[in-house]
Amino acid sequence: MWEQRYNILRPERTATNIRTYCDADLRRLLNVATLCSRGQRISHVARLSEGELAQAVLAGSDDPHDYARQVNALLAAMLEMNEHQLTKVLTATIRQLGFETAIMYVVYPFLQRIGLLWQAGSVNPAQEHLVTNLLRQKMLVATDSLPLVAPATTRRWVLYLPEGELHELALLFMNHALRSRGHHVLYLGQNMPLDDLKVVYSTYQPHAVCCVMTALPERDHVQAYINELARLCPECELFLYGGQAQHQELEMPPRASRIRLMTDFLALADERRLK
Repeated sequence: MWEQRYNILRPERTATNIRTYCDADLRRLLNVATLCSRGQRISHVARLSEGELAQAVLAGSDDPHDYARQVNALLAAMLEMNEHQLTKVLTATIRQLGFETAIMYVVYPFLQRIGLLWQAGSVNPAQEHLVTNLLRQKMLVATDSLPLVAPATTRRWVLYLPEGELHELALLFMNHALRSRGHHVLYLGQNMPLDDLKVVYSTYQPHAVCCVMTALPERDHVQAYINELARLCPECELFLYGGQAQHQELEMPPRASRIRLMTDFLALADERRLK
């Protein structure tokens, strides 16, 4: 409708008359949507040049709770591979909202939008890697600033990713959430062989083990993996997060449970802190 009524985009067309949109079109739409969400009329916004659009977005509301504006700003910076602007928006958002709120209400929706754009072929691996590494850096810095907790004085957690699994952002955020609530965490990170957990379990004696399964193990091997994890860690709680752990046909061993949403994990971290 915007294209037909206001000539807001001029997409290329294939030989069979199918519209194709480029990154510049997507950036323009993000800026237009941001201004319209602030109450500006589309008839006015459509007349703005690219430079005027960008200036209007930057000069807009400074409300830190305008999450959609911040998500759109991150998306636009990512599409331009503008590391400076990405860092600037993320830093300001974390400073205004606090680390945990910024992650839950801005970064998570941002990552969900990236996932949709990836499926549509609008995001390339370089753009995704830029975002992932920047977020990883922010999470490490935020976690490093937390006070140290002695393992003997609180609940002890082991956090890890299965062998071959590299999607670390959710695990890094869990690490920060637990540490900020006074838990002790043995963070093992990416690509952890399951057999090595036996030594970790006997030495560290954790109260809980949390594993994030985003892409691995493969679906046909998840049940066997969970059963083996339960065998290696018989006396502690097991928490499983990620898409591969959510299949309905999986049977959870005693002391094992699935976490569907990150908000559920935060509630769990609060609850266990009181015990």
